[in-house]
Amino acid sequence: MTLRIFDTASRELRDFVPVRPGHASVYLCGATPQAQPHIGHVRSGVAFDILRRWLLASGYDVAFVRNVTDIDDKILTKAAENGRPWWEWVATHERHFTWAYDQLGVLPPSVEPRATGHVTQMVDYMQRLMDRGFAYAVGGSVYFDVAAWVAAEGSDYGSLSGNRVEEMEQGESDNTGKRSPQDFALWKAAKPGEPSWPTPWGDGRPGWHLECSAMATWYLGDTFDIHCGGLDLQFPHHENEIAQAHAAGDDFAHYWMHNHWVTMAGEKMSKSLGNVLSVPHILGLVRPVELRYYLGSAHYRSVLEYSEAALQEAAAGYRRIEDFLHRVGPVEIGEWTPEFEAAMDDDISVPRALAEIHTAVRAGNTALASGSLVDAQRIAATVRAMTAVLGVDPQDPQWAEETQTSEGAMAALDVLVDAELERRTTARAAKDWATADAVRDRLIAAGIDVTDTPDGPQWSLKN
Repeated sequence: MTLRIFDTASRELRDFVPVRPGHASVYLCGATPQAQPHIGHVRSGVAFDILRRWLLASGYDVAFVRNVTDIDDKILTKAAENGRPWWEWVATHERHFTWAYDQLGVLPPSVEPRATGHVTQMVDYMQRLMDRGFAYAVGGSVYFDVAAWVAAEGSDYGSLSGNRVEEMEQGESDNTGKRSPQDFALWKAAKPGEPSWPTPWGDGRPGWHLECSAMATWYLGDTFDIHCGGLDLQFPHHENEIAQAHAAGDDFAHYWMHNHWVTMAGEKMSKSLGNVLSVPHILGLVRPVELRYYLGSAHYRSVLEYSEAALQEAAAGYRRIEDFLHRVGPVEIGEWTPEFEAAMDDDISVPRALAEIHTAVRAGNTALASGSLVDAQRIAATVRAMTAVLGVDPQDPQWAEETQTSEGAMAALDVLVDAELERRTTARAAKDWATADAVRDRLIAAGIDVTDTPDGPQWSLKN
């Protein structure tokens, strides 16, 4: 089969035909490191890591660019509120994002460019737009002239988001000198206390949309295959990226892919709503591989409604795969099934791919129950092949080491807790209720539930 991608721009499934045969070029709008990443942020990283892994597994040489927006209004505001230099604030939270990506097994990008390192490319881009009549400078700022581009032959402004030009709101607070509210900033004139860089039109800092157009084309060329990002970036960010690129004469991306949100109670996860769940917090509830499994389990274009029950259900589903492979023992990675390949080629349909994996696991458990180890090993090799594509192969060294560490920690904890429970049993037998209660209270404070049964006390970690 041929990989088919739902292209947001054309609103249809399209066969993936790369610009260069055998090569896939992908640009992903990455982090704006203004705070700790939450699971809504990293869903995009996981979703398009799966895309990348499928392209690699399908034989493509993949160039994968994921940028860092390291200068932005929100970054400057957050840094100022906390009394920290903007560059330190960015560096601190960029490390948090890197840590989160690493924890979830997201492959490092081919390159991870930062906006502040590409001002030269941005200046060149603005000059090209000015030369073609689609940008103007005023008061040290540079703006994209939307009206001029809309009137130009071949203009497609608004086609990605489906918005009407007269109804578009750029969401920019500083409109000084704009010819029209629809125009957007390519370059923002310097303000006291803000970082700035020199340009022919005055000192200042880049606009958000210009950053990505300049970085994408610098690394992937004026024509590349896929541009990815969250659904919330469709307008104004991606719409304006297209406008800049096409107005400058670049063909830009041939396919646009957008992942949907993680929501809570039907609302998009965001800091303003106060429903943020940080990656470290969630990793206190499940293991990193289980969180990755959960974030990747829904189709990337579907809403993922968060609840702890759904998270734990996904974790249990992953453990069924893990348990089967553990029972079989180490096997080499085999070949995925035709049904799995069809699912992945159908716009990266991970839910169908996971259904095929669990069908194979059930068949493998049946083989084990009947004593057919050879059949079970063959199925296990297939399961490894499929889970590897999704980045959740339980026998992958990253996750296998994690499992061994977890099992070792639990074994050590079991010894310590059993010793405490024995002390409590002895105290209860001697009617030393104060000592027995003290042991119980210590265990509860440590997050350990104790249940007295006819077979003696049983313990478990609190959920």
